[in-house]
This record gives sequence, structure tokens and C-alpha cells, in this order.
Amino acid sequence: MLNNHRSSALLDDSLQEQRGENDGADVVNLALGFLQRQYLLITITTALALAAGVILLKILPPTYTAQAKVLLLESSKAPVVKQPSMPDATPVDDLESQIEIFKSKPVATSVIKQLNLADDPEFSDGDKADKVGWLRSALTAIGETLGATRQALETDPTEKLIEQFEKRISIARLGKSSVIGVSFNSSDPERAAEIANAIARAYMDYQLKAKADENRTATAWLQDRLLGLGRDALAAERAVNDLKAKSNIVSADGKLMDEEQVADLNRRLVAARAHTSDAMARLNRFQPILASNNFDSVSMGTLDSVSMGTLDTQGLSLSDQQSTQTISVLRQQYLENAKREYEWSTRYGSNHEAVVNIRTTMKGIRRAMLDEVRRLAQISKSDFEVAKERQQEIEKQLALAVSQSRGTSSAELSIRELEISAKGYRSLYESFLQRYTGSLQQASFPISEARVISTAAPPQKKSSPKAVLLLAFGMFGGIALGTALGFARELMDHGFRTSAQIEGRLHLPCLSVVPLVAKKVIKNSARAASRADKVSGQRTFSRGSGTYWVAAAFPLSRFAEAIRSVRLAIDLDPTKTPSKVVGLTSTLPHEGKSTIAASLAQLLANSGKRVIVVDCDLRNPSLTANLAPNASAGITDILLSARPLKDTIWTDPETSLDFLPGKGAPVSSTSDILCKDETKKLFDQLRATYDYVIVDLPPLAPIVDVRVTTALIDSFILVVEWGRTKSGVVEHALNHAPNVHDALLGVVLNKTDIKAMKRYASQFGAYYNDEHYIRYGQLTAE
Repeated sequence: MLNNHRSSALLDDSLQEQRGENDGADVVNLALGFLQRQYLLITITTALALAAGVILLKILPPTYTAQAKVLLLESSKAPVVKQPSMPDATPVDDLESQIEIFKSKPVATSVIKQLNLADDPEFSDGDKADKVGWLRSALTAIGETLGATRQALETDPTEKLIEQFEKRISIARLGKSSVIGVSFNSSDPERAAEIANAIARAYMDYQLKAKADENRTATAWLQDRLLGLGRDALAAERAVNDLKAKSNIVSADGKLMDEEQVADLNRRLVAARAHTSDAMARLNRFQPILASNNFDSVSMGTLDSVSMGTLDTQGLSLSDQQSTQTISVLRQQYLENAKREYEWSTRYGSNHEAVVNIRTTMKGIRRAMLDEVRRLAQISKSDFEVAKERQQEIEKQLALAVSQSRGTSSAELSIRELEISAKGYRSLYESFLQRYTGSLQQASFPISEARVISTAAPPQKKSSPKAVLLLAFGMFGGIALGTALGFARELMDHGFRTSAQIEGRLHLPCLSVVPLVAKKVIKNSARAASRADKVSGQRTFSRGSGTYWVAAAFPLSRFAEAIRSVRLAIDLDPTKTPSKVVGLTSTLPHEGKSTIAASLAQLLANSGKRVIVVDCDLRNPSLTANLAPNASAGITDILLSARPLKDTIWTDPETSLDFLPGKGAPVSSTSDILCKDETKKLFDQLRATYDYVIVDLPPLAPIVDVRVTTALIDSFILVVEWGRTKSGVVEHALNHAPNVHDALLGVVLNKTDIKAMKRYASQFGAYYNDEHYIRYGQLTAE
């Protein structure tokens, strides 16, 4: 894991600032940043999806759906021959069965023939046959080669027509009712309504035909069965009559005489038992009085209840009825005297003579009532005994008749069996005759169990494709696809876009964010450098490349301010290292390290410091090619040929900046030259002579030259190109150069597109807005 102790203090400060920024950031800012970066891709993808939807709307033919509603009725007539229903059959299952009949092949065939759909261009396969003719020919040839027949590869046109027809049908139950919706899809609204209505009619015709066939079959079967049952019933009845006549045991009404006698005795016995039961009940009412021998022991309540029971005069003789009426009169007199006795007792006292007389009268009435009740009880007892004797007599007669009936001859038993058989045949015959009659009536008046409650009308609007739904799907689908592509781009973008990414991935402080210099600014810088040459009259440094002179030409620009930030980081090194020798390197070539080195050296020289720039990129000395293209000697001549330093240094009279070219080194031995003792002595001499020694080093990843310079350099600065240098490459290079990484002062994010950077870190982009810079300096775009 990368860990730079040298820059830990700066990194801690940077991370604290980053945490402060992250504390204020939220999901909305992240989403807005993502939309700002990928809005163009999302917009293009959405526009393409909408265009595809519009094209589909133009290409896809419109489809119209017409619907007819059919009400399924319950059967109003009983079936001719009842079949046992399934125990788990439900109305829902029956509706599902009817829906399958709507979708059946006979219904489809009927509609196709009725409307002649085989000649309809919408259902014909003429165009498709031309398009797939070559495929069918190829399949036929292959089939013949393999021994297959032509018929195996071809499909029956009628079957294909029915298949296309069934794909356009939609049959569904509407809600929880018994209404079935019959829908059909067609490119012609009138044709759709016509076919939907035809399907409903074909279904009802199919039902009527099925019922007619069922009735016809049932009627024929019933007719045959009736003939057989009639013959069997007639033969059984004739056998019964013949046997009765032969045995001479037929009574006047056609029944057996023994059976009539037993039945009559049974009726008489039932009546006698009822009479005996009534007499016993009447006698039981008088038992409480008959059981008592003392008059005073019979309470008026008991006497009253018995006397009330005698009011039922049904079954009594005339004298008994008169006695009952006498009891009622006596009871009424007793109640009146009791009322008078109560009133007089209250008024005169209970011992008054009149009260005593009334009590005596009441006692006499009670005795008279008791005498009448006893007389009635004796009569009831006599009636009970007579009824009981009559019942016993009838029971004896019945027992005698039953015993005689048990001795009936075998002819009577045979007659009973024949009668039962004859009755069974006759009952079956009558039942089948009723069903046969009902079958004839149903056949003469067929009724359908379905009714069209709403015919299909030509639809005014197409059912598909739905423009709003398709365009909405295209728009949202395009947004989703664009967002997914944007996320993919985000995941594939491993370049550094913000200083927070550098500090988070590399654990190094970002010293400065150097903006990308526009071509117009480079041209202006080159013209300013040319004027400086004319004024000075000396051509020490070549000013043909305006990129190296932007900081000096525009000292108040954003670019110059970014270079000053690098200088400030060098001067404020928290490790308190003198940092006189600063090496600038990059991970890959063309990241702008030479431009940063030249610009940093110019600003340091303009501040009055003694500064020298050393080009140590010996394999590709681009800094020498731009500042001193005509130099004939360089650092290699000093180290290998012992050439004096003063004869090799180039000086800019305007800024007093010195430059040591990097020419003359063999490519195969650059790392050996940089690690010589003479090189270390040279840098010790430069450190003693100058305030700052800025060293332009080769890149880290391609070659190892930078790794051997750690003994020469006090601190390194890594230049990373904005959006181009991959984080994995930088981490790999630093991991393989730990000595360089430990001496790194920080990272410079070069060639930054400030406008695009706003989309990756809105708060950072706002920090570098032009309106802030224009108050204190000038813009590089001038």
C-alpha cells in the first residue's frame, strides 16, 4: 500500500478539507454531477429511443379490437337423460369450459367459412409465401435428401388460417359475472366488429346444434326403450291376472280377500284402541275423588280440576251430559257464594251468622258436586271396561285372520311377486314416456343457453400500437439505457478528474490544478516571447514554443497562479527539507512535466531567485529541443568529457534563468550516467550555486532512470494529465519505485479542463469560476 511519510502533513490537511467538503455533499449533488457529465449521452440515447418509437408507430400497422358481450344462461329445461354431475363441478369451471368452446376449432372454422376469410388479404399468406419461399425450397431439398417427404415440411393452409384466426381472438370472463367478452383484433375496425359478432353467433349455433344432436340421440334411444318396457309391463300384468283367475282368490275390487279382511280388522282394532284410550283417560280424571273416602279430605281445587275435565261432553250419553251441566251450575253457585263469603267476612267478620250460613251452603254445594262426579266416575269406569272387552275381541279376530293369512297358498305369493314386477315395469314405462314426450318438445322448440347482450361496434380508436405508451416506453427506456451507458462510462473512466480522486487513490496531496492552455493563449505567448527577443537583442533561449512561456507572458493568469501554488508547496514543505533540488516526473510521456518545470523555473527566476533548469530526460530531451535547440553540449559532456559547467549553461537575460541542456547521452547508458559519482558532485555544485534546481526527469513507467536519481533529488513532484492518465498505471509505477514515492512532495493535475471539471466536482469548479479570477487577474483565454 502506498504510504508517503514526507507528504503526510500536507495530505492530512487536504483530507481534512476533503472531509469538510464531503460532509456538505449529499446524494443530490452526486446525481446532479452524474447528469452534468452524462447528460449528452442520455439525451442522445433518449432521442434515438424516441425516434425508434416514432419509426415503429409508422411501420407497425394499427390494430383495432372490437368486443361483443355474451350472457351465459342457466339451463331452463331438465335434460332428457340425467347424467350424474361431478362432485367438484362449480359454475366457474362451467364458464371456463364455455370459454374453451368459444376458442374451439369448430367455431373458428364456421366463422372462417361464413365470412370467407380465406380470401381476406389480412389472413392470406401470399406475401409471406414469397418471402419464405426460398426457405421452404431449401427445407424441401434437405428433406428429400434425408428421405423426408414434401408433405412433412408443408403446413395445411386451413390449419395455418385457423391458427392465425385463433391468435387474434381474446375470450375472457368479465368480472365475476356470467358475461363473456368476445374480442377480435384486426387492422380494419369494421372487420373486427363483424368477426366478433360472427363468433358470438357461431357459438350459439354450435350450442343449438349440439343440443339438437343430443335430443335426437336421446329420443331414438328412449323410443326403443319404451317399446321394450311396454312389452314387459303388459306381459307381467297378464301373468298376474291369469294366476288370480286360475286360483280364484280375486275379490270384487281386484285385491286378495285375506288382505282385505286383515286390513279391515286392523282399522277396527285401531278405532277400538282409541276408544279404550279415551275411556281410560276419562276414568283417570276421577281417580283422585274415587280414591278418597272422606268428603272433607277432597279439596275444592281437586274437585274443581276434575269438574273442569268433565266439561268435555264428546262421547258422553245424554244423561252424562246433563250431569256435566249440573256440575257446571253447582260450580258457578259455589264461586258466587265464595265471593259473597269473602266480602261479608271482610265487612262483618268471619264469625258472623250470615257468613257461617254461606259457608254451610258452600259445603252443601261441594257435596252435591262430589256426588255428581262420583256418578260420572262410575259411568266412565263402566265405559272403560266395555271398550276394553271390545278391543280384546277384535284382537282375537285379527290374530285368527293373520294365522289364516299365513296359511295362504303359494299361488298368492307368486301373485304378489308378479304384481311387484308388473308395477315396476309400468312405473319405468311411465317415466320413460314422460321423458320421451319432453324430448319431442325440446326438439320442436330449441332454446339457446346464451344471449348476446351487447353486439360489437367498430372501434373508434386503435388498440395497438398505443402511441403514448410506446413513446413513453421509448423515452423512459432511452433514459434508462442512457443512464446505464453513463454508469458504464463512469466505471470505465479510470482517469483522474479531481484533486479528491488523487488524494483518495494515491494518498498524496494535490499541489495544484493546472488548467489546459488554449491554442490562442499559446500564440499570444509566442508573440510576447518574440518581442522580448527583439528588445534584448540576444537569442539565448528559443521562444518558438509558446507553451513554455505562458506563465511569464501572462503572470496574472489562472495558469500562472496554478504554477505559483506548486512553488508555494515547495517552499512550505512540512518536512522542513531545503528542497533546493526538485525533480518533476510523470507516469507516462506527454503529460506536460517539461512545461511545468519550465514554467515553475520562470516564476522562481522572476522573483529574484537564482534558478537553473536541468534537463535529465536524456533519452527524450524535449525541454532542450524547445529552449535550446541549437545547443551542442549538455550535461553528458560535463560528466563524460569534463567540460566546464559555465561553457554548457544557457542563460535567459530577461529572467536570468539558467538552463543545462540534456544532449549527448547514449540511449543505452542513461541510467548509468545518472548514477555516477560525477553526477552527484555536479548536483552538489548546483545546490551550492543556485537557490532552486529544477530537474526535468523522464517518466516513471517506461524506463528506470528516475529511480536512480533519488540520491540527487531532494523532493519529487509527479505530474498527472487530467482525464488521460489511468489511476492503475500511476499506482503500479509508484509501487515499483518506492524510493521515488517516499520522496514525493505531491501531485500536479495538469491540462485540466476547468469547464468539464465542474461536472465532476461542482464545488471545485465553482471555486475556479471565471468571475472569481477576473477580479484579481486575467484569464488565459484572452
